[in-house]
Parts: sequence; C-alpha cells; structure tokens
Amino acid sequence: MNKIAIIGSVASLGLVFGIASNKAVAQISHEHMQPSQTKQTSQFRRIEQPLWAKAAVTAGGLGLIGLELWWFLLSKPKSQKAQSKQGVQEVTITVDGGYEPSQVVVNAGQRVRLNFYRKDPSSCLEEVRFPDFHIAQELPLNQVTPIEFTPNQPGTYTFTCGMNMFRGEVKVEAGQVQSPKGDEIMANTQPPMTTRVN
Repeated sequence: MNKIAIIGSVASLGLVFGIASNKAVAQISHEHMQPSQTKQTSQFRRIEQPLWAKAAVTAGGLGLIGLELWWFLLSKPKSQKAQSKQGVQEVTITVDGGYEPSQVVVNAGQRVRLNFYRKDPSSCLEEVRFPDFHIAQELPLNQVTPIEFTPNQPGTYTFTCGMNMFRGEVKVEAGQVQSPKGDEIMANTQPPMTTRVN
C-alpha cells in the first residue's frame, strides 16, 4: 500500500510541476525575448558558396545527365555471333542484372539454341519470353536452360524478362552458304520468283 501511495504522490508532483512550468513559459512577455526571436523576415537568407563548389556541383550534374543520355540513347547492345555446332547455332547468355550478350546474331533458316545461365536471384529475371516465337520459359537459378527455335525470316526479334523490364534481341540475317571455293555467299531465304511466258 505504501509503494502505491509513494508512486501516486510522485506522479502528482510531476504533473503539478509540469503544468506550472508551462504556464511560466507561456507568461513570458515578448518584450523580454531577444530581437532575433521576435523579428520575422519574409526573405530567405542567402548562403554563400565558394565558386569551386558551385562549379563542382554543376559539372557533376552535367556529367550524370550525359551518362544517362549515353546509357539510354547512344549505348549499343553487346553483340555476339552464334557459333554453329552440328547444324545448330549456339550462344550462351548470362542472366545477371540483364542479358549478356544482349544481342545475338544468327542466320535465318537454321536451328538456334540459346543457353541462358541465370545468376541473378531477382524475381524479374525468373522467366524469359520470346513473343514472336510464342516461348515463355522459366530460368532456374544457377542453371543453364536451353531454348531452341528456328527463325525463318531475317529481322530483329526481341526477348524480355517476365516483367518486360530487361530486353535483348536476336538479329536474324540471311543465311550463309559455302561456295565450292570455300567463300561465303549470301543465301536467298525467299522462294525463287517464277515468270510465266505465254
């Protein structure tokens, strides 16, 4: 019983002192306050910076703007030509914060195998999609996942992550054939035109 009475009286004294001190602070007149506390100004105070600091901030900002423009507009994708092995064009693509290489060059009319090796654990890169070939494939972490298709027409075909944030492309060129001399010549991927003579 004594403990409860002591705690109650201490709490009551604290409450009384708190109310009294708030009233005392509120009753201080504006005349006793410092002039800097009562004077209000409608203008901002100017902070002077050295010229070198202004130049450094400006140069840094311009450098970042230039880097963004280069990254999004001027940088070319890293390209790799597929190597043909037993009639299949094959490239390994590393999935780590994007696709490396982000552009694969292949020949039309020949089977393509893209081996995706996923190192990035982010959920965005769990899947790769080839909309033009109707392919959507899960990419298990730290494993190689082969994806095969045959592009019949030259052109550029994109592939994306599941959220469409990261992109790559397959650049399909007209097929190459070997001439009897061993020189490469362009193959015609279109059927030959026939003309009718009357």
